[in-house]
Amino acid sequence: MPENEVISLESEIGFRALFENATIGILVVGQNGGIELVNPHAEKLFDYSNAELIGKPVEILIPQSVAGKHHHHRDGYFEKPKSRPMGRGIDLFARKKDGSVFPVEISLGYYELAGQKLAMAFISDITQRKEAENELKKINDQLEERVQQRTLELTAALEREMELNNMKSRFVSFASHEFRTPLTTILSSISLVEIYLNQAPSEKTTKHIERIKSSIKHLTDILNDFLSLDKLEQGKIEIENQEQDLKELIDETVEDIKQIMKAGQQVHFNHTGPAEIFHDSKILRNVLINLLSNAIKYSPEGNAVYIESEVSNGLVTIHVKDSGIGIPEDEQKHLFQKFYRASNASSMQGTGLGLNIVQRYVELMGGQIGFTSKSGVGTVFTVQFPQNHH
Repeated sequence: MPENEVISLESEIGFRALFENATIGILVVGQNGGIELVNPHAEKLFDYSNAELIGKPVEILIPQSVAGKHHHHRDGYFEKPKSRPMGRGIDLFARKKDGSVFPVEISLGYYELAGQKLAMAFISDITQRKEAENELKKINDQLEERVQQRTLELTAALEREMELNNMKSRFVSFASHEFRTPLTTILSSISLVEIYLNQAPSEKTTKHIERIKSSIKHLTDILNDFLSLDKLEQGKIEIENQEQDLKELIDETVEDIKQIMKAGQQVHFNHTGPAEIFHDSKILRNVLINLLSNAIKYSPEGNAVYIESEVSNGLVTIHVKDSGIGIPEDEQKHLFQKFYRASNASSMQGTGLGLNIVQRYVELMGGQIGFTSKSGVGTVFTVQFPQNHH
């Protein structure tokens, strides 16, 4: 047998092996649309036998809804044949013997044999892929729906929270005004009563007057804490920085705080370094009053409170030290939280807002606050902030 015939025979055997064992459906279609060859996998795809397909128009494998137009596409392909995917960008379907349809992916090839033009269609059943895609799309749609629903819920929750904050702000403003007026009147009246009673002083009367004054001060402090917190949360604190004498400011604050000191208590103050700073005196004064008030309140009678200030290298450092009840170690991480009060301070008056307000004030000054404490020994608060804040 001539060599070229051997090569031709080997090629035919190889083609037949590929054709028969391919795991993809293969159809060979003539220019007139008749099916010339069908591989076994295609027979399984369409549930036809080989004899039922050979010579039949390829349109019997196409859904009836589009079969009538298919010959136009077929003729167009044979006019300009080339290897390419079929139906790029659209979903393709094929029809089984029983008339049911299923999704497919088709690639086209072209060759000539003995002067006859032939098209090869490589057909894959993509039912499982489509089911997976549809399932994924369903999951994505459900997820998107949940996200949209959750977004709506969060938006509604934020709107409710904003409304509650507005209501809280209006309530705090209203309540502070309504409380402050009668408290001021009561304090003025009790002061007049005290003057009148000085002409014939009574120990019991004086004791009750002082108790009334203390209660009024406590209520006023509560109102001031709520007002300060509300302004901080609403961003309504106006900062007015100006040149200040730190030593003079602390001296004045210590003098003012003496009226609440217990019997035998003293405040010792020491300053080192220059005294000139550039800050808002009202904010700094509020920080000092709060820290000193706490030191006095939580220290027993006869004990001293120490305040030290230093200005060095553009940094202000202030220490406020007491010898009071201290803060339990396992509770210290909560100290600056709103409304938090240590377990060993529950019997003492206070709102639990003071240190939260102080921390926010210090942050407005561009600084930070920290502390060290030991239960039953005392606490040292340390505040640091830049010498000049612009």
